Amino acid sequence: MAKDETLSEKTAAEENAPGTKATDEVIEGVVEDVATDDLMPLLEDARTKADEHWNQLLRVKADMENTRRRAKQDVENAHKFALEKFALELLPIKDSLEMGLTAADSAAESGDAIAQLKEGTALTLKMLTAALEKFGIEAVDPTGDTFDPDKHQAMSMQESAEHTPNTVMAVMQKGYQLNERLLRPAMVVVSKAVSETSDSESGNHINEQA
Repeated sequence: MAKDETLSEKTAAEENAPGTKATDEVIEGVVEDVATDDLMPLLEDARTKADEHWNQLLRVKADMENTRRRAKQDVENAHKFALEKFALELLPIKDSLEMGLTAADSAAESGDAIAQLKEGTALTLKMLTAALEKFGIEAVDPTGDTFDPDKHQAMSMQESAEHTPNTVMAVMQKGYQLNERLLRPAMVVVSKAVSETSDSESGNHINEQA
């Protein structure tokens, strides 16, 4: 009997010894309980942070969409109303022209229409010039300057003894530039050297008169 009890105790001890199946199951159960208890707060914290990050992402996405929509609207408005300030500057000039015509009609009866029309036109031109300059539009009058094909358009060339060759003798139509960028080239007459044939014909003409 004692031998059987000793054998049973030995068997139980062997079953509960480290590395045995029973011991491993107990250890795994304890580890699982401990791991579960430790991981649950971590999982909850990770889930909370993930929700916060997702909500932040949604807010950022919504803000970006609103910014894109506003920028698109601003660009459309800029295209539509880019000339608004310029148009406001031109309206008084149009008013002046209309008043000038009305005044000219009234002055026609008194015979003083030409003088008033000239005075009104000069005033209107002054207003228009000021409005253009306000927006960086300036006239280009290159009379006396050296001909520049990038800024001038030669309409004709004339021989001239008074001007250096390739000089702008006269301006048929002024050019204009916007903030120093050419809008329209000036139409000009350019000088060229007097040919020998012209000199000889001029000399013969003088001798004949003498």
